[in-house]
Amino acid sequence: MTSEITLFVNPTAGRGRGAHAAQPAASALRDAGFSVRTVLGEDADDALRRAREAVAGGTGALIAVGGDGMMSLALQAVAGTMTPLGVVAVGTGNDFARALGLPIRDPAAAGRLAAEALKGGAVREIDLGRVGERWFGSVLASGFDSRVNDRGNRMRWVGGRFKYDLAILAELAAFKPIPYRIRLDGGPVREIEATLIAVGNGTTYGGGMRICADAVMDDGLFDVTVVGDCTRTTLIKVFPRVYKGTHLGHPEVTVHRVSSIELAAAGVTAYADGEQLGALPLTAHCVPGAVRVLVPGPPA
Repeated sequence: MTSEITLFVNPTAGRGRGAHAAQPAASALRDAGFSVRTVLGEDADDALRRAREAVAGGTGALIAVGGDGMMSLALQAVAGTMTPLGVVAVGTGNDFARALGLPIRDPAAAGRLAAEALKGGAVREIDLGRVGERWFGSVLASGFDSRVNDRGNRMRWVGGRFKYDLAILAELAAFKPIPYRIRLDGGPVREIEATLIAVGNGTTYGGGMRICADAVMDDGLFDVTVVGDCTRTTLIKVFPRVYKGTHLGHPEVTVHRVSSIELAAAGVTAYADGEQLGALPLTAHCVPGAVRVLVPGPPA
């Protein structure tokens, strides 16, 4: 393993925390004897190109500094390669790091963990979801939750978490169940009406909402959470339970464990790891052992 590693930084993550987080993370890695090169990029496409160049050039690890959007970008560079991914989670949601039990908003601790893992060979091979050429690590959202994202993205006049609270209220007012067509593991096409369908490689989205609470990131399967055709009143009662994962016990909620899923619904945009994928229909595959992540403890 080369002692030169690459710090992949989003300076705007977490309202500016990304830029501040890079320095203590880099210091921890250098104190451990690693040579650190920083990749920024002029925009997402340029940053990804530079990250892929670093991976192709044999960097010892790609250490992503930012939120789930940055982790998503880093996955596109390292998935399917032997280059390990380090996570310095300093964004707003940090669901990828949360699912793996990694430090959140503590860049020095995350940098030390990455250094110790590199020296000790503590790497965990985890699954990723794949839609076309795009990889995702946490949850693919479609339905009520993705429409909240759509509406929140259109609200240019307000920022922060309050924007999404307003978007939830607005979507509740306009709420109607969505007609879906789904196919699980190549089986028969099923037509259902549902509030949302979430495809979980990881457990959470939206900064800790345990929509796929029992998902395991190295079992070769998605946990697909289907919230059925429920009334607005039922949705208001059930949705807050997602923070503890207790919504899974509600009679309108079902979970399927599958290696692939085809989803189709008119007027629904899919998001994965908080990033827009595009309109349905789509097919998602779970790819076992697609990425190697630096984790605490002895090697798996």
